[in-house]
Amino acid sequence: MRPAPGTPLCPLDAIDDPGARAFSFGAGAAGFHMFLVRKDGELRAYVNECPHGRTRLDHWPDTFLTLDETRIICAAHAALFRIADGFCVSGPCAGKSLTPVPVEIVEGTVRIAAEG
Repeated sequence: MRPAPGTPLCPLDAIDDPGARAFSFGAGAAGFHMFLVRKDGELRAYVNECPHGRTRLDHWPDTFLTLDETRIICAAHAALFRIADGFCVSGPCAGKSLTPVPVEIVEGTVRIAAEG
């Protein structure tokens, strides 16, 4: 289940720029998996699920970016997504997008924001 608004995730400075970090809430089918990605001072958050196979994007902890750190990559299908909006530009789910998760930074801490 998606965490409630206000749920703290981590200090902003715990995420490299560029870099990414995964978070999980709950377990099994009811679990909610997401990640933060930071690039050029911008922070984005997405559900950790490829729109192609509904599998997690990462096979290694906190590994979501291509080697040149310009795109998000699905480790299972090599689909490539833009960091800024999660849009798939290459791979089996081209034209689809990652599901965004609203986040905010409050006093240096990244936390879940209210939707909308």
